[in-house]
Parts: sequence; C-alpha cells; structure tokens
Amino acid sequence: MAKPEPITVGIPRGLLYHRYGTLWQTYFKTLGINTVVSGPTDRVTAEAGAKAAADEMCLSLKVYLGHVASLIGKCDAVLVPRIVDFGIRRVMCTTFEGLPDIAANVFRDQRLKVLSYNVNVQGGVGHEEAMIAMGRALGFSRKAAKKAWKAGLAAQKARDGAAVERAEKQYKAPGLKIILGAHRYVTEDAYYGRPVIQYLKSKGVEVILADAVDRRSARRAARQFSPTMKWEVSREIAGSIAMHHSRADGIILMSVYPCALDSMVDDMIVRKLKDSGVPILVLTVDAQSGTAGLETRLESFLDILTLRRRAGKGENA
Repeated sequence: MAKPEPITVGIPRGLLYHRYGTLWQTYFKTLGINTVVSGPTDRVTAEAGAKAAADEMCLSLKVYLGHVASLIGKCDAVLVPRIVDFGIRRVMCTTFEGLPDIAANVFRDQRLKVLSYNVNVQGGVGHEEAMIAMGRALGFSRKAAKKAWKAGLAAQKARDGAAVERAEKQYKAPGLKIILGAHRYVTEDAYYGRPVIQYLKSKGVEVILADAVDRRSARRAARQFSPTMKWEVSREIAGSIAMHHSRADGIILMSVYPCALDSMVDDMIVRKLKDSGVPILVLTVDAQSGTAGLETRLESFLDILTLRRRAGKGENA
C-alpha cells in the first residue's frame, strides 16, 4: 500500500476535545499525521463564533465554531466527529449528531474540509470501528489504524484515570469542598468556565469536577435520580453527584445558555437533593455574563458554606 500523502489535521479546542482530545492527538501522532489545536478561547474566538452561528445555538457550540474558524487556512482538514450514541440510554446531545453538517454548512463559503468519523452504536458502529474507518479513508491500512486507536485509547484512559485519582484525593482533603457539575467543555473553557474555577481556588476552595469519576459507576448511580435518563454525559455528571454529594460542602451546577439538557437535568438534581441539606448553586453562563456578576453570586455562596461549617452543618465539620 502506498504511503498516504502527509496532511495536517486541525482540532478545535471545544466541545468533545475536552473529552477525547488526548485520544485524537495520540491517534494522529501514531499515524504520523501532524495536528494543530486551536488556542484557548478568548474574546476574539468567542466573537467569531457568535458571528458565524445562528442565534438559537448554545454558547458552547458558538464557541466551537469560533475555534473552527480560527483553524481555517492553518490545516488541510478540520476534525469534526459525529457521535450519536454509545448504546441504549447512552445518547449524546443532538448537537453532536449534526456537528459535521453544521460546521460544513456554516463555513461553506470558506470551503471548509471536514474530516469526520461516525459513532452510532445502536446503528452498529462503535467508537473503535469508526476511528479505524477514518484511518482507512485517509489511506492507512486497517492494522495501522487499529494500532493508532489502541494507542489513543490507552493514552486517554491514563489521563482519565489520573483525573479520577485527583478527585478522590480532593474529597479527602481538609477545607471547603465544592463539586462542580458541568460538561467538561464548560469547565475547561478558558474564557467562560475557567474563571469560575480560578475564583473559587483563589478563595481556598477544593473544586472537584463531577465528571472526574469512574464513568461506568456514575452511569449506574444516576439511576438513583432517574432510571430513564438517556444522555450519556448528563448521566455521568448526575451519577457522580449522587455518589459524592455527602462528601462535599456544596454543589455548583454550571451550564451555558440555552442548554436544553442541562436545564432539565440540573432542575432534577436540585429536586432530588432538596432534603439532603447540601446547598446547591445553579449558574447559567451566557455571552453577556460579566465576571463581576458571577463573583458576587459565588462570594455569597461561599459565605453560606462557611457559615454552615462554623455552625457544624457542613461536610467534615
């Protein structure tokens, strides 16, 4: 088989990059393909995404499109996977089902070349087969593509496992502990999510990301809240909170506007935990959110948690 032509693949630093970025980069590196990842979200990225997107798209999708825009002209193709589901009651948000079509359509005038793979377990295609098929489409042998998948998966598992270990240490640490329940593409976004974490850390708070959890266990635990909830990542976050809420002083549920899934799931979590005694703050971030407004709400929440600790009502008090 002739050696495939060298290309550079662009990877937008948004949405599922924060879940599968290590897998993707290791996969392409193993195949000898160069990658370029867009930079952390900043005002320019956010404004470019908002300009390209339709008004009704969620903030994280708008940001993602800003990252795609930043890669145009810097690579031969942009990786935009289509991930439908991982099985029964393991469905992804419909945004991820249509993402390659959305990106290709939004940037059709720039003739964006989309590199994609299609995960649809209920349709008979799992993540492994999907990425092997992408490698085959790029001109690599099945053996080479499978080797790249295995290398990527091992690297991603190592990264995820380390995150779970860190979270477990945080639960055992002294001091104020807050579980942050949010999609990773919200918490890791440098412009919208990270400032919240940085503010809390500056106040000495242990910020524990809910999705740093054994995913299988979390999906099982999510049945305590709802036996029929079908969204993969929402189940993991809700299940993690069900497993760990008694080990924290408080919970912050953070989502971006207008996330339909989070609006339902966050409300359900609040109702299910209303008798638990654990304070919960619901934060919705939109493009107009100012840092001062968020800090005021966070400061008030921390005051409540601190007073509860002093009164002997907080975790570990």
